[in-house]
Amino acid sequence: MATDYDAPRVREEDQPANESLEALKAQRSASTQNSAIDADETDTAEGLDLPGAVLEEELQIQVIPEQQDEFTCMSCFLVRHRSQLAREKNGNKYCADCEG
Repeated sequence: MATDYDAPRVREEDQPANESLEALKAQRSASTQNSAIDADETDTAEGLDLPGAVLEEELQIQVIPEQQDEFTCMSCFLVRHRSQLAREKNGNKYCADCEG
């Protein structure tokens, strides 16, 4: 059987019966009242618990400052070795990856 894909896909049972305007308004107001979210505007994300999240752990990372033979690319902001220096303009250094 051939199928007309351009035809509307609304079945007769999906179409509303000839209901009055008042009945439709009452149904709409009832549905909007039920979908209201009970949340305070002053609530923050600190009060929410994520399921399965372990929030007591803190990451211990040792930050090493930029070394003498390193520079920070002003395009990608990555710390690179001086062998990757492509150009320097107005005191700003750019790596070979960003200069392509």
